[in-house]
Amino acid sequence: MISHPKPDPVGPGQESVWDYPRPAICEPTKRRVQIIHEGAKLVDSSSAWRTLETSHPPTYYIPQADIAMDHLCANPRRTICEWKGQARYYDIVVDRDRISAGAWSYASPTPNFANIRGYVAFYPDLLDQCLIDGEQITPQPGQFYGGWISQYEAGPFKGIPGSQFW
Repeated sequence: MISHPKPDPVGPGQESVWDYPRPAICEPTKRRVQIIHEGAKLVDSSSAWRTLETSHPPTYYIPQADIAMDHLCANPRRTICEWKGQARYYDIVVDRDRISAGAWSYASPTPNFANIRGYVAFYPDLLDQCLIDGEQITPQPGQFYGGWISQYEAGPFKGIPGSQFW
């Protein structure tokens, strides 16, 4: 039997990631999402979608119209998500800094995730500033995940040591 942790207390204005569903879902958000790296504004959006899955902080998917796409270059990496389908990756290039496979999107997501078709998500641990409503977020631990931890979420969060089978 897999032991799950006790959820952290939920404060005012917070959601417990333990109340997020499984299987995962996506929903629109009006929160302002910004990404700045090496002084370049890569993202500024109030039209993002977020994916929610039990024990994970949200991952934000940004419409390409709100991204400085000239900083993204196709990368051959591909992965499969059991909920969303096949992801394709982008390198993030700012001046001489190149972050290999630092962003991803779904060209043909599964029907439940059709709303994020072509939207792009970013690994926040690789970038200088990732902001939700002006707050610098904390990247989801574990290096594989792309979740954004802000004041709005209560954990504990998948990715910490011992969470492999949550």
